[in-house]
Amino acid sequence: MARKMLIDGEITQTNEEEAHYDFDLFVIGAGSGGVRASRFSANYGAKVGICELPFHPISSEVIGGVGGTCVIRGCVPKKILVYGASLGGEIEDARSYGWEVNEKVDFNWQKLLHKKTDEILRLNGIYKRLLTNAGVKLFEGEGKLVGPNEVEVTQLDGTKLSYSAKHILIATGSRAQRPAIPGQEFAITSDEALSLEEFPKHAVVLGGGYIAVEFASIWRGMGATVELLFRKELPLRGFDDEMRAVVARNMEGRGVNLHPRTTITEVIKTEDGVKVTTDHGEEITADVVLFATGRAPNTKRLNLEAVGVELDKTGAVKVDEYSRTNIPNIWAVGDVTNRINLTPVALMEGTYFAKTVFGGQPSKPDYRDVPCAVFAIPPLSVVGLSEEQAIEQANGDISVFTSTFNPLKNTISGILLDSIKHRRQEKSVMKLVVDAETDKVLGASMCGPDAPEIMQGIAVALKCGATKAQLDSTVGIHPSAAEEFVTMRTETRRVSGSGKPKTNL
Repeated sequence: MARKMLIDGEITQTNEEEAHYDFDLFVIGAGSGGVRASRFSANYGAKVGICELPFHPISSEVIGGVGGTCVIRGCVPKKILVYGASLGGEIEDARSYGWEVNEKVDFNWQKLLHKKTDEILRLNGIYKRLLTNAGVKLFEGEGKLVGPNEVEVTQLDGTKLSYSAKHILIATGSRAQRPAIPGQEFAITSDEALSLEEFPKHAVVLGGGYIAVEFASIWRGMGATVELLFRKELPLRGFDDEMRAVVARNMEGRGVNLHPRTTITEVIKTEDGVKVTTDHGEEITADVVLFATGRAPNTKRLNLEAVGVELDKTGAVKVDEYSRTNIPNIWAVGDVTNRINLTPVALMEGTYFAKTVFGGQPSKPDYRDVPCAVFAIPPLSVVGLSEEQAIEQANGDISVFTSTFNPLKNTISGILLDSIKHRRQEKSVMKLVVDAETDKVLGASMCGPDAPEIMQGIAVALKCGATKAQLDSTVGIHPSAAEEFVTMRTETRRVSGSGKPKTNL
């Protein structure tokens, strides 16, 4: 049967007498983007093969697993640990709500890890079944390109299989990297952090991104002493500066020791644990040192350069707006392209790839107003532009609306410090960034309990082009934190597009 495909941005009918291939599509990498692209392509009638490395919670160049980073060693297990860490405070708060809780509450790290592993194994099986039910042929082994239309799969026993494919999709994701610091082999990455045999009573975390902030929150929530070292004045570079300050303040309030403008110059293994030396000459000995300093695209072993696929300076696959490489029948989606490295974005890219190549519907992923969350405790969630980004892009004035309040739950709950009960002073902060001339909401952010759940709904509003007046005309749900987004009537400040943002934090 003839099939429509995309050529130079236009739909073209392919020749029924074209060359025969083993597969219409072969995908290397069965993470979120690869699985989505495979299933949807198969639903359009394509014959699809996909390969993935053997399963293990800790990845390497030769170990992976169906489901990819998010399911096995990323979003899902991380969120499970966040839930576990949050419950410590919940148990403490329960006393103020009438629950008689024993003074000594024990935490069992090994039990939580066992439950976490059970869940990722379950999800790994679900992803395999999704592929099978869609008619996709799964190969376990390492895949690489040996030609523009040929993939070689090395199976677990070393046997090499070769398959031809009309289209090849690279969806191999990314992997945590270690900085070139002397003694870096004594530190761990987020992979190992999710599978530590012993709970660290004292941890050093290097990095200012979301992974560093999340693990610092997790370990501190479980009772560890945590040192968070980062290069900038505030963590979470790239997020709204005002919200970054809120996250930092909340972390300090929960007992995380922040070390701004600090990095590590050396790591040494000692009898007492792992010792780090900072660029200020400070020495810290801990049970574990986590390097959360970035991730790199998984492209080294794919033989892409030999086939002529262009990579950028980070090793990411260069693609056009349809996710196509410089080789017309080779495509790439997800973290391996280093666009927006989020699971839902990889799912979007995989969906649009299938529509473009096999659905006869050329579709460009839309990267505007992509919401995201940092699962600190409490979490930060944002969508659209930060105040700084809005001011940089503005032709006119920017209106900023903020609301800072003590969550209702915190008014009668608290924490025990030195045998004295204190009311938790942790404020929730919400923010809207608005184009003063058009009244269009350009960005929204929140730091506080349930922020990601609330922000998903706000993201729909921004995607639909909501104005501040439309939010103001929406009836709130009371009592809830979410209603603050529709009751922020008074402008906190107005900033000229040529001015510099100011915060009162």
